[in-house]
Amino acid sequence: MAGDSGNNNGNSDGGSNRDEEVQIQIADSSKAATSSTHEVPIQNSPVKSWQWWLMVGVNMFFLIAGQTASTLLGRFYYNQGGNSKWMSTFVQTAGFPVLFIALFLFRSKTSSTQTVTSSPAPTISIPKITLIYVVLGLIIAADDLMYSYGLLYLPVSTYSLICASQLAFNAVFSYFLNAQKFTPLIFNSVVLLTFSASLLGVDEDSQGTTSISHGKYILGFLLTLGASATYSLILSLMQVTFEKVIKRETFSVVLNMQIYTALVATLASLVGLFASGEWMTLQGEMHAFQSGKLSYVMTLLWTAISWQVASVGVVGLIFVVSSLFSNVISTLALPIIPVFAVIFFHDKMDGVKIIAMLMAIWGFISYGHQLYVDGKKGRKTTVSVEETS
Repeated sequence: MAGDSGNNNGNSDGGSNRDEEVQIQIADSSKAATSSTHEVPIQNSPVKSWQWWLMVGVNMFFLIAGQTASTLLGRFYYNQGGNSKWMSTFVQTAGFPVLFIALFLFRSKTSSTQTVTSSPAPTISIPKITLIYVVLGLIIAADDLMYSYGLLYLPVSTYSLICASQLAFNAVFSYFLNAQKFTPLIFNSVVLLTFSASLLGVDEDSQGTTSISHGKYILGFLLTLGASATYSLILSLMQVTFEKVIKRETFSVVLNMQIYTALVATLASLVGLFASGEWMTLQGEMHAFQSGKLSYVMTLLWTAISWQVASVGVVGLIFVVSSLFSNVISTLALPIIPVFAVIFFHDKMDGVKIIAMLMAIWGFISYGHQLYVDGKKGRKTTVSVEETS
């Protein structure tokens, strides 16, 4: 999962009208212009208030800390004797009920400040949206399973650096599915992230000091790369769903997308756990866990909680800034994880890994600069429209 399935990619546009919920910006400006919802006052002000910056900082912390902790705990689970790929897949989405708290708090807040809407909300076909949730949930379950295999067969530092390629895949899928422009900065980011992942794929020393065979290392590399591509595809498909089916992208709608797709993914993981027979090995796995039974239970519990902390950060950043910014911050966390992997798991950090990490950071900066340029152009366009009107 490496990332959380709820955050969807897209370039933000300036300007929004009023309705009952907070508008989250969608990729295509021509499509975003057709949406009308209520903006938070502090987002509309020219100078962001300290509360806005505090919200951004807190959500960035949730995302980076949750993603880092969940990845490290996942590796710890395997290092201490855990071996169930389906259990590792299950905990990536099983903590989704935590999101109901955020959904309840947000709905309580909006119900107390609700204003008269200028236009009715678009009607959503229940069978159609249910089918979309089921399909996306099944894809997320398959994606999480690939990530579980990747984390089992790769050192966590190598794993996290390969996951950074999701931003490159994200740019490609967004170009074809979401009409995102392929600018020189984005192309530069794609090339850098591709080379970064390729370096780790051909570097034999990246296998680390574990007893994993070279064949399993290659399998782990391919599955992690495939999982990163699938995750990016999920983001683009969610973007299409918001634009073509739901036709609005508000905080509660984004939360609903996360909750119900996670529910399907969790049920699919349970089916896989029982169908594979791995459920019969869990009791023995718990008894053989090197840190003890309590540590086994707490590792799985905190892994699930950590994924949902990251998920709250994802949704929060989509809410207060934009979906693209949330995705970029998610990718920023990935080069940070190898540092902790060296400290806690004594992963080998050779020259090739350092070069790959620097290239991934460079790719992130290139993509982030494109975000800044797009946002600056959007603000100029908004000012021009307001002046002419």
